[in-house]
Amino acid sequence: MTSKFLSVALACAAMVSANVMAQDYPVANKVITFVLPYAAGGPTDKAARDLAQSMSKFMGGHSIVIDNSAGASGSIGANKVAKAPADGYTLLFTHIAQATLPTFFRNLPYNVERDFEYLGMVSENPMNLIGRPSLPANNMTELMGWIQANKGKINIANAGPGSASHLCGMLFQSTIKVDMTSVPYKGTAPAMTDLIGGQVDLMCDQTTTTIPQIEGKKVKSYAVTTPTRLTAAALKDSPTMQEAGLKDFSVTIWQGLYAPKGTPAPVLKKLNDALKAAVKDQDFIRKQEGGGATVITDARNDPAGHKNFVISEVAKWAPVIRAGGIYAD
Repeated sequence: MTSKFLSVALACAAMVSANVMAQDYPVANKVITFVLPYAAGGPTDKAARDLAQSMSKFMGGHSIVIDNSAGASGSIGANKVAKAPADGYTLLFTHIAQATLPTFFRNLPYNVERDFEYLGMVSENPMNLIGRPSLPANNMTELMGWIQANKGKINIANAGPGSASHLCGMLFQSTIKVDMTSVPYKGTAPAMTDLIGGQVDLMCDQTTTTIPQIEGKKVKSYAVTTPTRLTAAALKDSPTMQEAGLKDFSVTIWQGLYAPKGTPAPVLKKLNDALKAAVKDQDFIRKQEGGGATVITDARNDPAGHKNFVISEVAKWAPVIRAGGIYAD
């Protein structure tokens, strides 16, 4: 057999093998794993577990488990999936970091655009600018005045380089053209503890973590980052950033699902169908809305729409990150 015919034969065999695998997918004795590149307990972890439960329901009760592979601002877990077998059993569940790590890391070990199959987006969480309880400003107008009067002395906490709170804080600084001292922590919990204790001045974080502290009067709420006001009772008096004069300031922390590049198209369709069914599942919607998140049910649920959106987010955040001059490597 000539090398040409051998190559054709091998290609045909691989195609048949992929099609057979797709027809059998998922096999009963093999679990599907969502790799979450962050520690357990946060809002993204909760969203991943809720999605796994709902998607399992629409995949005949097939087992879907969570693997918390934290480290290096989320790049360790993402790289794990990028290098995993393209068989539909190892998937990446991550948030806005999919669009920001390509700039935060100057030597990222994978390519966001080329190394993944985009399955669809799931939900998005609004952000909230909050301050220490002893801050003299009681509303956004007073806060902006306090910031102008205290330039060079203000610090703003975040949950670590590349975190949602870091991104929101950097965008806030670049928008108002005031540099603050960014204070990174190893997670939201220690950052919030120091904000409540008055060791830092400000923080911008997801409403899923800010609302309980606002309700307990442990922090002050100044503004939300959505185009319209939020309905949560704790935030009813918090204006949007745009209402406060920060034109086009809009940030949500979104979550999406990805497979390794080369995963067979029939497998991707089965996963995308289950995802689309899950985001319409009333139980899933109730769980997300209970935490202040909004379930995505638009074109971003489709692989092409998802990928186009992420690429646009890479372009949006790259200049903000570069202006901050803080990199993860």
